[in-house]
Amino acid sequence: MLRSNVSRIDPKRRNVLDHRKKQFAEAAYKDTDYPHRLNFYSTPPTADITIEQFEQWAIDRLRILAELEACSFRNKTPAETASHMKPLLDKYLPLDTNSSSSSQLFAQRQKDHYSHFILRLAFASTEDLRRRFTRVETMLFRMRLNADDGRERAAFINSLNLDWETVSDEEKRELAAELAATASFGQKKGGQQQYDEDQQTWCKVSWLRVPELVEQRRVFLRQGYAYVPAREQQAMVVSEFSSRLERQLELTARALPRLDEDDRLTPILAHLSKNFITPDASYVSTSSAISSADISARNIDTLVNNHHFPGCMSHLHRTLRRDAHLKHYGRLQYTLFLKGIGLNLEECLLFWRQSFNKITDDTFNKEYRYNVRHTYGDVGGDSNRRGGGYSPYSCQKILTEHPPGPGEAHGCPYRHFNMENLQTLLQQGMGVTDRGVLNGVKEDKEKQKFHMACNRVFEHLHKEELKKAKDEGIMTAAQLETIVHPNEYFKRSYLLKNMGKMQGDVKMEG
Repeated sequence: MLRSNVSRIDPKRRNVLDHRKKQFAEAAYKDTDYPHRLNFYSTPPTADITIEQFEQWAIDRLRILAELEACSFRNKTPAETASHMKPLLDKYLPLDTNSSSSSQLFAQRQKDHYSHFILRLAFASTEDLRRRFTRVETMLFRMRLNADDGRERAAFINSLNLDWETVSDEEKRELAAELAATASFGQKKGGQQQYDEDQQTWCKVSWLRVPELVEQRRVFLRQGYAYVPAREQQAMVVSEFSSRLERQLELTARALPRLDEDDRLTPILAHLSKNFITPDASYVSTSSAISSADISARNIDTLVNNHHFPGCMSHLHRTLRRDAHLKHYGRLQYTLFLKGIGLNLEECLLFWRQSFNKITDDTFNKEYRYNVRHTYGDVGGDSNRRGGGYSPYSCQKILTEHPPGPGEAHGCPYRHFNMENLQTLLQQGMGVTDRGVLNGVKEDKEKQKFHMACNRVFEHLHKEELKKAKDEGIMTAAQLETIVHPNEYFKRSYLLKNMGKMQGDVKMEG
């Protein structure tokens, strides 16, 4: 009876049922073997992990993907990107080769496997997130593939059983002239011998599977097929990875409604996808105060004038100096920033009292003093005092919460200012007059890459110090990853500008 009922189900509906059965069937295994360093992520993981591992592994991978995207926005070459990313990958998402005989191989590959699928859940909900996730995951895969041991890379590619048709000897003879011209395209002088030895193996696939190679004229096209020489087959693997991931993300998107039943995972996934705009502060830096720095009420103006403050805080400070007042969210954003750079409560109260120089002591004490103390955790409920008050706002929070209204100065200038006002702030408030930098900021703003615009300004204002830090090995690439927190901006700026005096502090960071 059951069989006859199933047979009468509309074929399209039966496919849906089969799909759901595959998506949510009970796992038939618990352990996954990782024979290769690289992974096409075709099989979802099924072993148990803790909720802490679930979140931390995803956060670590998110750091890598966000920084890869930043390298792309900065037009770094593949070699520059690989050099920049190596210390970050070693720190957050290492993957050793089989030949390394590392005792951590399984743990590394398990983390890589799980973190990919966790972020796949987080970024499958919208077309834009799926597109961005596919793009940066493909960048990561390509970089790893290029860096892989040759023998292990070949073994991995052979294990994929890709649907490639090998070109027969007869067809190669028939197309000898065309294939020779294609194979020699882009060959360096003196490379003919290498070609004669290595370019004998050709395969053909639909040209739609290798659009990058077609665009670069590195394949021969005939009757809808692309004839690919051996040296370019690596690009085919990357293209296959990307196309498979696109399809798998669409399947994941269909499964997302079932996740609403798990109230442990939904908040984590929502937080991760939200922070793909720019990683949250807590993902990058746990403390931005510099113990040896002199941070007091009397020298805040000097710190601003020395370009240690990002645009958002520089604007708040200059507005405060002009009006002797800031509205509530401006005071809160700026107070938390000052707290984060190391200004203690007593000095912060002194700073605000001196800045609000158009009111009496009585008015200040009644209307403003308590709020500053509450921000520092000096008053308020037990939980507020135990927690030391509020944490400084990250770029993510400033970008997405409490947009400024008329007469308010908080927020992110790169997002909330029009281009004319932003250019005025950069030129008159921060000393940025380089036309190339200003045009770059305009492009970043138009593309809604606000944190990239801020990093562009930082690199311009600190270009000499950054060059020295890199040349002398004072700061590593991991310490110079994309800034996503105003307090990280200050910390890095202060350390760079004071390298000669505080090399010990710089060496200890990261």
